[in-house]
Amino acid sequence: MAYQAAGTENLLLVTDSYKVTHHMQYPPNTTDVYSYFESRGGKFPSTVFFGLQYIIKRWLCGKVVSKEKIKEAKELYKLHFGKDLFNEEGWNYILEVHDGHLPLRIRSVPEGMVIPYKNVLFTVENTDPKCHWLTNYFETLLVQVWYPMTVATNSRYQKEIIAKYLDETADTLEKLPFMLHDFGFRGSTSVESAGIGGCAHLVNFMGTDTIAGIATARQYYGCPLAGFSIPAAEHSTITTWGKDGEVEAFRNMLTRFPEGLVACVSDSYNIWEACEKVWGGELKGLVESRKDKGTLVVRPDSGDPPTVVVKVLDILAKCFGKEKNKKGYYLLPSYIRVIQGDGISYETLGAILENMKKHGWSAENLAFGSGGALLQRLDRDTQKCAFKCSYAKCNGKEVNVFKAPITDPGKESKKGRLTLEKQADGKFVTVQQGAGDVKKDILETVFENGKLLKDFSFDEVRKNAELELVIQRKKE
Repeated sequence: MAYQAAGTENLLLVTDSYKVTHHMQYPPNTTDVYSYFESRGGKFPSTVFFGLQYIIKRWLCGKVVSKEKIKEAKELYKLHFGKDLFNEEGWNYILEVHDGHLPLRIRSVPEGMVIPYKNVLFTVENTDPKCHWLTNYFETLLVQVWYPMTVATNSRYQKEIIAKYLDETADTLEKLPFMLHDFGFRGSTSVESAGIGGCAHLVNFMGTDTIAGIATARQYYGCPLAGFSIPAAEHSTITTWGKDGEVEAFRNMLTRFPEGLVACVSDSYNIWEACEKVWGGELKGLVESRKDKGTLVVRPDSGDPPTVVVKVLDILAKCFGKEKNKKGYYLLPSYIRVIQGDGISYETLGAILENMKKHGWSAENLAFGSGGALLQRLDRDTQKCAFKCSYAKCNGKEVNVFKAPITDPGKESKKGRLTLEKQADGKFVTVQQGAGDVKKDILETVFENGKLLKDFSFDEVRKNAELELVIQRKKE
């Protein structure tokens, strides 16, 4: 399955400085180096494995080594270290013998699969004995899979919370894919990180304002359109009308977008009056006229979310009425809903939904928007991601490589060649020291010698990541 890496960036420069010297540090006559990546623990007990395909396609496929890149790297590293430590001979060998294609093999779990932490997620090894030093040269780049993986994990655990309350208080889970909307583009560190993180969120949901995430899913996972949005107001488009013009600003939203969903931020001055005197008063007829044509989504954007959401729902119900669903929880009329986009995170969702439930409201009345907490409030240690060497061959002798720091048992690494197997009870186990059954190994070769061998579609990824509750409800 051919895939040519895009761009002209110099892959030889995409590593930590000290790795440039590591070709001089292995034992004499080392021919094989095999390393693995795992989540050693962390905030969430399982991880959604996602994003390796982006890295492979973006950086590793095709002819990625050239004379010009070797020359550039040699000159830069000589200045950087103050002496010539660069493995020019090794890179020239890759260029001449492998035509600039990387003699590496990467095996990974299927993207989107949910794996308990402390299990191998992918392995890397050299395929040419003269390139043993290459395996760990790319640790720096490959470990960056921690970011999309952790965003997808964070997003999925929020989906679990929403699904739980939706299942308890709504008649269906139909709205679930659109109940956590990505507001994180502006809070990301770059357009590229917004694309990676935004795409990772779309593994679990289909609502986003992070267009970069849609573009990433399209380019690297073959998905024509992974996410959707609606017309929505921001404070500037409301407050430029002036405080006395808020009613006209709201009227403008309803008349300019007369059909479908439209969201309007409503807390610029007084959220309670906006709900009761404007939406439920002066503009009530316009709101009600959306019946069978669309929905107004009222957005509070300040205050204590659990308190504000329930009070907004109560005021809107007073103005527009409410009815009970089959599970005995209240629903506003279909033409009006609420979105809470301030202070939303894994830690806060439950309190909001629990307070709604306590006051008799179905979770179906509300959608969420999340920004920094969704795409930025996490790091490599959120899931304690690590890449370690576990096997080598030196002087023809196989070595089970590991570390076991006496000061931190949690950092003890795995030994030997690894397989990831699913036991009869459904639990995953990483079998070490080459003792596993390769026929049961979930890891599959996704990259070898410069070629992408497995191209996961976004539909496959989403299917692998789907909640068991959703799967069960679809069967019922």
